[in-house]
Amino acid sequence: MKLGGSLARRRRSRRDKSRGPIAEASNGRRGQRGYSRLWFSVLMLALVGWFGGYLITTQFIFPTPPPPGDLFEVPDIRGGGLATARERLMGAGLILGEIDSLLHPSVPEALIIGQSPLPGQVLRPESQVRVTVSLGPQLRSVPDVLGLTEDRAQVVLASSGFLVSKDTVEADLPRGNVLEVFPPPDTVIPLPAEILMIVSTGPALVAMPLVLGLDREEALILLDSLGLMVSEIEEVFRFGRDQGVVVEQEPASEMELERGTEVRLKVGMSGGVVE
Repeated sequence: MKLGGSLARRRRSRRDKSRGPIAEASNGRRGQRGYSRLWFSVLMLALVGWFGGYLITTQFIFPTPPPPGDLFEVPDIRGGGLATARERLMGAGLILGEIDSLLHPSVPEALIIGQSPLPGQVLRPESQVRVTVSLGPQLRSVPDVLGLTEDRAQVVLASSGFLVSKDTVEADLPRGNVLEVFPPPDTVIPLPAEILMIVSTGPALVAMPLVLGLDREEALILLDSLGLMVSEIEEVFRFGRDQGVVVEQEPASEMELERGTEVRLKVGMSGGVVE
């Protein structure tokens, strides 16, 4: 065995042992630098992708609208006709758009009652303004309810869209029947409207007078003046002063009667009963 070769091997072994930690540290540093470069590359790619997507979206998919030119204020065109509205809109750099219509209880026909956009807002040139035009009030003919009962007439008028008020008056019609309506039947009027209904309270009532002791003719004249009808006069036997005068009456005095009510009388006569 050579002494020189053994010494050389020992020196190489010592050099290799001393180099081991240094080499490992160097390799670790190289690995960290590799990871840093990788993350930096990924971050740069993400930024480039985001920026590219933003450009594509804003420039091609959803491009920013061009800056507006002159803006015109919407005038108030309510209360006028379509011709006037068209002229005013043209003067303001706008045009008349869609036209709607509806019934209105108080605004006359053909007048503008609404617009969109509202006055004071601003629009681009040649923008449209939508309007709503009144067709005027709804017209309805007054139904004929004369002679109907109050309740039935009320239903007919209300179902036709009218408001109903009532007054009463004495009349020959039965109590509760309709005598008149104002405006008269078949009159065409705008809704909403009120109809005045005149309802009968029946014939006027009169108090049955006391005719006992009156001569026959006097009793007949009095009853006739009150509108009461004498339907029967029966002659009965009486003595003395009861002859020729009314001795019985039906109905009794002070009863409230309708005009035309029938009255029966008995008149005293001498010599027995005469048919």
